[in-house]
Amino acid sequence: MTLVRLVYASRATDQMQTHDIVAILEAAKRNNGKLGVTGMLIFNSAYFLQCLEGPRMAVNHIYQNIAADKRHAQPVLLDYREISERRFHQWTMGYIGEDKFLAEHLLRYSGTDQFNPFEMSGESAHSLLLAAAEELPTI
Repeated sequence: MTLVRLVYASRATDQMQTHDIVAILEAAKRNNGKLGVTGMLIFNSAYFLQCLEGPRMAVNHIYQNIAADKRHAQPVLLDYREISERRFHQWTMGYIGEDKFLAEHLLRYSGTDQFNPFEMSGESAHSLLLAAAEELPTI
């Protein structure tokens, strides 16, 4: 089985409601576990930044569903590559919201303290997700 990592950014649409993030996380945890997919999500009510890791076909399937989701607009693939090991193996979907995110991480991995993953490289976006993961408890 070939493992891949996919990092994407998208914008939240007007159809995205506050309670939707809970539903998205619950569905991701339930479905990703069945598919052998792990990952991390940062969401700040305007932008999504997510990394998915796992079997190629499962990761591709999930990304296609996300791209078709009416709560996401302008999905952009920032990075896609084969990997030898997972970096987010602890979580079927780890999550950091804007209330927990520190500006120091943004300044370290992007040119500003404002969260806009569209202005980040794939490598910087992945590094930001890794830094965010360090702030989460292992579950």
